[in-house]
Amino acid sequence: MSSRCRTHQQHGHHEHHILDYLQFLNDCPSSYHAAHLVAQRLVDAGFERQVESEPWSATPGGHVMVRDGATIAWVVPEYLAPTAGFRIVGAHTDSPTFVVKPHPTTRTTHGWEQINVEVYGGMLWNSWLDRELAIAGRLITDDGTEVLVRTGALARIPQLAIHLDRTVNADGLKLDPQRHLHPVWNVGTPADLMARVARDAGLHSAEQIVASDLNLIPTQGAAVFGADNQFIASGRQDNLSSVHAGLRALERLYDLGVPDSGDIVVFACFDHEEIGSDSRSGAAGPLLSDVLTRTATALGRNADGLGQMLAASWCVSADAAHSVHPNYVEHHDPDHFPVLGGGVVVKVNANQRYATDAVGQAMWRATCGAAEVPTQVFVSNNAMPCGSTIGPITATRLGIRTIDVGAGMLSMHSAREMTHVDDVVALSTALEGFWRSL
Repeated sequence: MSSRCRTHQQHGHHEHHILDYLQFLNDCPSSYHAAHLVAQRLVDAGFERQVESEPWSATPGGHVMVRDGATIAWVVPEYLAPTAGFRIVGAHTDSPTFVVKPHPTTRTTHGWEQINVEVYGGMLWNSWLDRELAIAGRLITDDGTEVLVRTGALARIPQLAIHLDRTVNADGLKLDPQRHLHPVWNVGTPADLMARVARDAGLHSAEQIVASDLNLIPTQGAAVFGADNQFIASGRQDNLSSVHAGLRALERLYDLGVPDSGDIVVFACFDHEEIGSDSRSGAAGPLLSDVLTRTATALGRNADGLGQMLAASWCVSADAAHSVHPNYVEHHDPDHFPVLGGGVVVKVNANQRYATDAVGQAMWRATCGAAEVPTQVFVSNNAMPCGSTIGPITATRLGIRTIDVGAGMLSMHSAREMTHVDDVVALSTALEGFWRSL
């Protein structure tokens, strides 16, 4: 193939990937939608659904299961050597948002009806002001069925006019999450919010709903912008950027058929990372351990055999990474300047907020070199403690060698985050290379 044909083919792949990513962002308004969509796409690719309450399957081929807002997929090769381990990519499906409280609405003495919400995760509150908001999540009906729902635009958190707060620009915006982050959705004649949710879910009435897990989302869809459409703007890119990258990598890998040999490929998308991962579907819970243990057991491995597999395993924790902000360069370490479009970011922290060590960096550098993917390093400013990821949790719980990586981002935890098209493609290419280097 000529270099011109190869370049054209790569451009087409790049464009298709971005279009698919934009659609994926729009189709995943909650962790439950994301988990079910990942599982369905893998089933469409030939994976077998695994029900946790049924006997575990470790036959050669792809398997996938969903637990609430989390999903895990794994591919067993035709031949599994005694020295084989697990080759894991971990991500998370949740994002900072507003969660609807059990008593969903309240009415003021002036006739305003508002949605009662609770802050979930470390949100940039101000970014949610003056945006049309929808409701998304899952409903549990009176017959025990789980129904996914997404409404149209329903609510808004209107900001106080500058005429009534003349010092807001000079002194900064100050928000009380109980009083000021209270979305309005109706005024005048009373309305039934859950009746609207039930209608949009295709139910006959709100009486069918016995419980729900619902959150708010901005209704503005994902979009590209900038010179040559190089940037992507959307909510929930932390961390759907990694979920989609891993999904696309796994689809490409499986498109070539079941591997003849090598490690067991695992793709784990957890929920509740933004609030510490302490749940049955979070990385600090038993989910990944359950899948690895039951898979090893189904393959005939005893406890020592499982230990050998874990010792031979790797985990890439893929989560959004900080890019240098051009207006706030003083908030970054002066010698570690990852920028949008510069390649996959490797995240390093001496205090183990990230799990990356020298062995992991060497592995990742070799992987990205073989995949022809550029990389860069993030280390936080010493005066600005960084966040954390599922990486240290996975390394601590299972003893698996782990490295933290991700696509660079600006406006992280905003209602509308910003990434670069080259980085989300590069992350997917690198993850595919990690799985292929078995």
